[in-house]
Amino acid sequence: MDKETKKTAIQMAYASSIGISMVIAIFGCLFLGVWLDRKLGTDPYLTLLFLLIGIVAGFRNMYLLIKRSFKDKQPVTKGVASEANRKRPPTEKA
Repeated sequence: MDKETKKTAIQMAYASSIGISMVIAIFGCLFLGVWLDRKLGTDPYLTLLFLLIGIVAGFRNMYLLIKRSFKDKQPVTKGVASEANRKRPPTEKA
C-alpha cells in the first residue's frame, strides 16, 4: 500500500468514526431518557433533557475527533500572512 492510499484510508476511518460517535451519543442518551421516563413516570422531561445532553455530547465528540486528526496541520492563513512580497491590489478611485 503506497503512502497516499494509506493516508486516504486513515482519513476515511476518521470520517466514519465521527459519524458513529455522534449517532451513538445522541441515540444512546435518547433511549436512556425514554427508559427513565417510563420507569419514573416523568413523561417528556427526561427524554428531552437527555436528548439535549446527547446532542451536545455528539458535537463535542465530533469537535475532539476533528481537532485530534488535524493537530499537526498548520493553518492555511498563516502562510499567506507571512509572505513578505505579498502586495495589495490597487484600489479603485471613484
